[in-house]
Amino acid sequence: MSNPKNVHEVLGPEPEPGFLDREELRSNWGRAWGAADEVSQLRTVLMRPPNPGLRNIRPDAWSEELQACIDPAGSWYWRDRNAPDWEKLVAQYAGYVDTLESEGIEVLMAPELPETFTKSIYTRDPLITVPGGAVILRLAPRMRRGEEQSITRTVAAAGMPILGTLTGTAVAEGGSFVKLRPDLAAFGTSIRCNHEGFLHIRRHLEAVGMDVIEVPLPGYCIHIDGSMVMLDHDLALVESAELPYEFIVELNRLGIETVEVPRGEEWAVNSLTIAPRKVVIGAHLPRTAELLTSKFNVETIPVEYDEIQKNGGSLHCSTMELQRDW
Repeated sequence: MSNPKNVHEVLGPEPEPGFLDREELRSNWGRAWGAADEVSQLRTVLMRPPNPGLRNIRPDAWSEELQACIDPAGSWYWRDRNAPDWEKLVAQYAGYVDTLESEGIEVLMAPELPETFTKSIYTRDPLITVPGGAVILRLAPRMRRGEEQSITRTVAAAGMPILGTLTGTAVAEGGSFVKLRPDLAAFGTSIRCNHEGFLHIRRHLEAVGMDVIEVPLPGYCIHIDGSMVMLDHDLALVESAELPYEFIVELNRLGIETVEVPRGEEWAVNSLTIAPRKVVIGAHLPRTAELLTSKFNVETIPVEYDEIQKNGGSLHCSTMELQRDW
C-alpha cells in the first residue's frame, strides 16, 4: 500500500512559470509592469506636480560664477537670472500632462512633498523600471534625499512590484540609466552616480536577464539623459560631446544609429519617446523637430516646457515609465 501524499505535495509549490511570465504578473500583480526598453508603446508614467517651494526662488540669489540662482540653505537652484514664472510653469506642466493623456497614456501622480523638495518634479531619478517592476535608487544630493520613500509608497500602492533598493553608500539616479535593448542597459557614472551604484544596479538587473554597461560621463555631466535619448530600437539622438567616444562606437556596434542634436538645442536629448519614432519634444526646439521629422521619419509632438527646464531638467526628467509594452 503506497503512502498517502503530503498536503504540501498536492497543493504546491509551483516555481514555474517564473515571475516574469506575463500571465503570472497579470494574475498576481494586476498587469505586466515595467519596461524592457525606452521606445515601445508607453502605457503608464509616474509624475509629480511642480513643488510650491519654487516660488521661494529669488533673483537676488544669482551667482555669476555658477550661472544660477542658488539657495544659501541648499534647497534650490534655478538656471535663470529671473525668478520662476509660477503661473507659466504650472500651465506648461498641465499642458504636458494633457498631451500624454491625449495619447492614451495613464499618468500616476505622486503626492506633493514639503517646500524644500524643489526638484521632486523630476520623477525619473528616484527609481528605474525594468521588466516586472521597479528598483528604488538612492539620490545623491542632500536636497533630494527622502524622495525615495514617497516614490516607493506611490508605486507600491499602484500594485507595482519593488524588485530591490540601493543601500550602503551607493548613489544612483534614474536619469543616468537607459535601456538600449531588452537584454542590455547603460548606466552613466558621474558626480551624482557612483561605481557602487552601478554594481548594485547590475546585481538587480541580473535577476531579470539584463546586463548593464558602465559609461563614465565626462566632466560635470550628471546624467546620461542629458546626453542621449532612444528614439527607436535602432536610433538615438545624442550630444556626442557629453558621451565617451568608446560608448558611441558601442552604440553603433549594437546597430543603433546616432543622430547629433543641433547646436543650441541640446535640451532636445531630454525628450520623451512614447512609441517607436514618436517623441514628445519641447516646442522651443524646432530645428531638432524638423531634423527628426524630415530625415528620420520621427513624429514629433511639441509641448511648451522652457520654464520648467530652468529648474535643471526637462520632459524626460519629469516622467518615469512604469509600463511599456514588452
